Amino acid sequence: MDRLLDLPAHFRRRLVSALDSGALPVSSSPLMLGSELGLTDGAEEVSEALGELASQGISGQSVAHMLRAFDHATSKAPAPDIVWSGPPVQGLHARDTRRVYDELVRTAERSFWVSTFAFFDGPRAFKSLAERMEECPNLDVKVLLNIQRRRGDATKPDDLVRMFADNFWKREWPSENRPAVYYDPRSLDKDEPGGVLHAKAVIADEEALFVTSANLTEAAFERNIELGLLVRDRALALSVSMHFQLLIDSKKLQRLPGG
Repeated sequence: MDRLLDLPAHFRRRLVSALDSGALPVSSSPLMLGSELGLTDGAEEVSEALGELASQGISGQSVAHMLRAFDHATSKAPAPDIVWSGPPVQGLHARDTRRVYDELVRTAERSFWVSTFAFFDGPRAFKSLAERMEECPNLDVKVLLNIQRRRGDATKPDDLVRMFADNFWKREWPSENRPAVYYDPRSLDKDEPGGVLHAKAVIADEEALFVTSANLTEAAFERNIELGLLVRDRALALSVSMHFQLLIDSKKLQRLPGG
């Protein structure tokens, strides 16, 4: 089916019509396909694909039904919203980073993931999320953060994590109701970081996915030129949340003490 789905949409529509009406048998030669559909490039591959389906006992009408269902499903998929930070541009519609983030926080009811490489002024940056946790006690919140080792700092990784955790819970997180916070331990390697948690993303209720270049800072929300996409697609949102969860389950992301 992949070879048929890769056809340009107008050729795929012609193929659906021809198969559905019986004008084109499911086992069709490249010559027949070219004559019926006006298809030149790729006619042999399409002929082979149809032949394979025919050998499995799949009728032309069934193939047409599957292709029609695919087109229907993709046409119903919501288009992503483009989300910007920075100076507005007249005449171009785009959503605002802060508004999108606050909207996702405000409407989350079951689960909320936020991943950021950097944050600044924690009480302000996390204020809306902490308030939403107070409003929805059953909201499952996971925050993914990067712990940075300063160049030349020889502090043991466990001590760096402890100091970060003490400061985060005392000075940065604005509520007694705490989320689960995770970090990438590779960023604490003494010689060179083995990797850092650089992803910037929000997932609300495993229904909406917001991927952005913006960190959780006032500069990124208000002044920097930042670009992101908001997609309300359950399959994509689930895929990203599952990836994060597998990183946690496999201990590649570790939980911050105290959460």
